[in-house]
Amino acid sequence: MIYKENVFLITGGTGSFGNVLLRKLLSLGAKEVRVLSRDEKKQSDLRRDLNNSKVKFYIGDIRDKQSLYESFLGVDYVFHAAALKQVNTLENFPLEATKTNLFGAQNVIECSIDNKVKKVIFLSTDKAVEPINAMGLSKALMEKLVLSKPDQIGGTKLIITRFGNVIASRGSVIPIIVERMKNKLPITITNPSMTRFFMSLKHAVELVLYAFENGENGDIFIKKAKALKLSQLLEYLKLKLKSNPEIMISNSFPGEKIHESLLTKEELSFAEDYQGYFKIPKVRNSSNNLIESYDSNNNLMSEQEIKDLFDTNEEILQMLK
Repeated sequence: MIYKENVFLITGGTGSFGNVLLRKLLSLGAKEVRVLSRDEKKQSDLRRDLNNSKVKFYIGDIRDKQSLYESFLGVDYVFHAAALKQVNTLENFPLEATKTNLFGAQNVIECSIDNKVKKVIFLSTDKAVEPINAMGLSKALMEKLVLSKPDQIGGTKLIITRFGNVIASRGSVIPIIVERMKNKLPITITNPSMTRFFMSLKHAVELVLYAFENGENGDIFIKKAKALKLSQLLEYLKLKLKSNPEIMISNSFPGEKIHESLLTKEELSFAEDYQGYFKIPKVRNSSNNLIESYDSNNNLMSEQEIKDLFDTNEEILQMLK
């Protein structure tokens, strides 16, 4: 009933994640789903594709608080997915990353409190864990901003979810590699031993909805995930596409890590285990010491897990056609 009786708003709702979340909310019987974004072309295409009276579209920019107010009126729950997330690009434009990912989040918080939204679910990234690039730093500050707010201001709960790399999302490396393989073009990488956490859009939506249904103010939710070496990814795609492109090695990009982490060691000492998820509560009263580390180099997928992830992923299967 929580879905059927309430109005939902997705910022960045025309993006790859927002699109899948929107359809999931509709399938769960949401009373109304609002899509807030800057891209009128994507909104127009999505409106025609869905043709659903339960979906309302709003043009607005999270950097501009005034442009958000109409879309927040009467909203019960917000999923904040709008962000700048291209790591390499944002190294050259750190101020732009801050304006969107930090100040934009503040505008969403203020509009939510002003309109008595019940919960806001924020999307963060593993790059916010011990960050070294502008995107990760802006997301880490966004997390700190959310956690700095007093408990349930005006009754609004603020909850964070933290992702690895979402397959086929905007900014994912996989579509780029697939396109180059299909066109028989060389592929440039920096380190074949580089590891990344990967998850499907379906699993990303599951994480967000789990946090929505179970989260309290200040909680951080992380879906347990396995990582993939870049060399493993290349071998899998070469096999699937029957391609053998030239692989060129370049210098590392500014702000690029060899391995990523989903939780810091300090967070792990307070994390609570919820089967497929970790929860980091805002109030940290005890030390659990579940595991010593959760970095991508020590949580690699098996060959079967790689096969299971990609062979059942609709976005990848469509991409490989």
